[in-house]
Formats: sequence, C-alpha cells, structure tokens
Amino acid sequence: MAATEAEPRKPARRKPARRRYRRRLRSRIILSFVLLGVGLTTLFAFLTDFARQRVEDQLVEEVMNRNIDEYARRFYTDPTRAPDVPVEQIRAFFYTPDRFDRVRQERPEWARLPNGNHNITDLDENGEPFSFKLAVRKTPEAWFFLAYDTSQAARGAAQLRTWLYVAVALFCGLSLIIGWWSASRVMSPVSELARRIGESGDSTRPDPLAPHFPDDEVGELAKALDDYATRLTEVVQRDREFNADVSHELRTPLAVIKGAAELLLTRPDLDQKTQARLLRIQRAEQQCTDLISALLLLSRNERGHGATDVARLAEQLLDAHRSQLGGKALDLRLVGEPGQVVVDAPESAVTVALGNLVGNAVKYTQQGEVVVRLRDNAVEVIDSGPGLSAEDAARLFERGYRGTHAEHSQGGGIGLSIVRRLCALYGWNVRVVPGDTQGVVATLSFSPGEVPAAADRP
Repeated sequence: MAATEAEPRKPARRKPARRRYRRRLRSRIILSFVLLGVGLTTLFAFLTDFARQRVEDQLVEEVMNRNIDEYARRFYTDPTRAPDVPVEQIRAFFYTPDRFDRVRQERPEWARLPNGNHNITDLDENGEPFSFKLAVRKTPEAWFFLAYDTSQAARGAAQLRTWLYVAVALFCGLSLIIGWWSASRVMSPVSELARRIGESGDSTRPDPLAPHFPDDEVGELAKALDDYATRLTEVVQRDREFNADVSHELRTPLAVIKGAAELLLTRPDLDQKTQARLLRIQRAEQQCTDLISALLLLSRNERGHGATDVARLAEQLLDAHRSQLGGKALDLRLVGEPGQVVVDAPESAVTVALGNLVGNAVKYTQQGEVVVRLRDNAVEVIDSGPGLSAEDAARLFERGYRGTHAEHSQGGGIGLSIVRRLCALYGWNVRVVPGDTQGVVATLSFSPGEVPAAADRP
C-alpha cells in the first residue's frame, strides 16, 4: 500500500499572485484591442479591394458590351470596309466566314470562346505576360473581338493591395499601442487596490480602501472589500477572545486539579490503587493543559518557541501508556538517546503531535510492540497492529473520521486533524506507510521541506 501524505498549508505569496493576475487581465485587454483593430482593418481592406474589383469589372464589361455592339453595327452598315474602333484604348478584330479557319489556326483559344466577356492572359512582343479583357460576339456573317488591355489596371490593383497590407500593419501597431495604453489606464486602479490590500494583509485592522478610489466600479469593489474585511475582523476578534477566555477559564480548574492531585500524592497512607488513580488524574490534567496550549497556538496562528527534547518527551508518553495497557501483551520501547533530537517548539505542541501518533499505535495494537525510534531530526512510531486500509488512507485527515479498526473505541476522530494543523503551523511533516510485514510506520519529521506532510491513521 502506498504512503499516505498531505502537504502542509503555507502562507500565500500575495505579490507574485497579484502580478500574474495583472498580467493576465492586461494581456486580455491588449489582445482584445489588437484583434479588434486587425479584424476591422482586414475586413475594411478586403471589402475595399472587393468593391474596387467589382466596380471596375462592371464598368469595363459595360464599356466592352456597348463598344462591341457599336462595332458590329458599323460593320453591318458598310461591310466593304473595316469599321472604326469606338474607343482608342480598345483594339478591334473582325473576321468574315472565309477567315474563320485562319482564326482557328492562329488564335485557337479565341475561336473556342463563347459570346461574352472573358479575362485572357498572354505574352506581348517582348515575352512579358500581360492580361486583357476580350469581348466576343460570333455571328454567321462575322466574328467580332474587342480586346481591352487590363495590365495597367492589374498593376494598380496590386499597388492598392500593397498599400492595404501596409494599412493593416499600421493599424495593428496602432491597436497595440492603444490597447497597451487602455490596459494601463484600466488596470491602474485595480493594481492600486491590490497593492493596498497586500500592504494591509498583515494588519489586524486594515485601513479602509474605499476613500482612496472614485465612485465607480472599482470604488464599489473597494467598499465591498471594506465591508467584508470588517466582518471578517470581527469574527476573528471574537474567535480569539473566545479562545483566550476558554483557555484562561479552563486553566484555573486544571490548576486546582493539579494541586489537589499533587497534595494527595504526598500522603503516606495511600494504597496502591488510589495512588494509581491519582497518577492517572495527574497525567490527564497535564494532557489537557498541553492540548489547551496547542489549540491556543493554533487559534492565534503563531509559533511558540522552546527547546523540547523529543527523547525525554517520548519516554514520558510511553510511561503514561504503560500504566494503561491493562491486560494487553504489548511492549513499548524507545530507541534513541536523550538530546538526540531537540525541537524549537513548546513542549505542549510536540506532546500533542507525537502523543496522538503514539496513542493511535497503542490503541490499535492488541499484541506485539510499539517502538518509538529517533532519527535525524525526526521520530518514527512503529507498531505491529492491523495496518492501514485503503479507506483509512483516503480519509485520514478528515475531521471526525474514525478508522475502520476503531470499532467501539472512544474518541471523536479529531486528534489527527489537530496534528495536521500543528504540522502546517510549524512546517513539520508527518508521513505514514504500511510496515514491511504488518502494522504501520508513522514518521514525524521536524525538518521543513524534507517530505510532504502526510497523514497518520486514526
């Protein structure tokens, strides 16, 4: 079965996230302007060229149709001589029936053309390609051809297209400049809002944002954020006050219980059974005190400091569990030396984290052994219990979840949730894997970044 791991939560790095957001929105605005400018300019250029071509073709065809009709009329008026060409730019050809075969030999492409206007590409005397529009009118009495040179018009069209391409490129650059300027103007108040939020993120009572912005959309957003920050601050303040009050009120009766237990333990006439119960009360009081201290640190989201000897603390935890084994054939051992692992954290925080791991191992192991082994800046809790099921591995850190082996054992299933939060607060790592043959190996590492923080079993 694979190891079960969960990464600890880390403080968010606001500035990089803000820059990514700003770049993404600004890029979208710039891209929108560029696409709009290029799209409109390209569409205008295409429509301009299309309209020019359509109008030019219609005008030329109208001229060609009128002239070929006029040319035929003049021919039929006096068939004995060649008629004059109506327009100087047009070259005219006519062939009588006795010359139809000559046309088929010299100009076969002309001979195959039907009546109408046709675009022809040919070579001139210098071998250069040129284009012309040819009007064809074929009758049994004569074939008429009018050729209108369109080479100059084609060159003009090519120049127009070139200038249209230049215009598209210029408008693209202009759209980019306008988009960049507009994005800067649009994003400026948003960036200012993000900057002010980032600067006030560590303040318990952040300064109001709305007075720094005009009464527009960004100003409305600033007002909403101010309202949200006020309500959130009130909730956090009430939560902190509640935790502090509860911690103080609980410490008082616990101190009374501790003092009474210590006083009773000093009596020389105590029997062994009563002494064992008093010692259990004393351990329960210490456990409650440590848990309250750890929960208070979590509620304040602040790290306490200290120099906790993990070996000494583990030995105390094992001694406490030895007295509660009852009839279990279970051996509790510590492998390591005092001072081998010292953690910069309050003893209460380490006690809660390690105590849950040891407590789970003892609870779910009916026989065999539970070994606490010290490593380099880490501690392992190895048991010979039933192991880790797939369901447990998937839901280890769910608050209130009790494992498949919990059966009728006591507990609310919140211990591991507290361990997870402690690991996230201090940057520790917890990792659990099945044992080589049976049981579970839970590793609590005090080196941040060594292994992604993982769950233990319930």
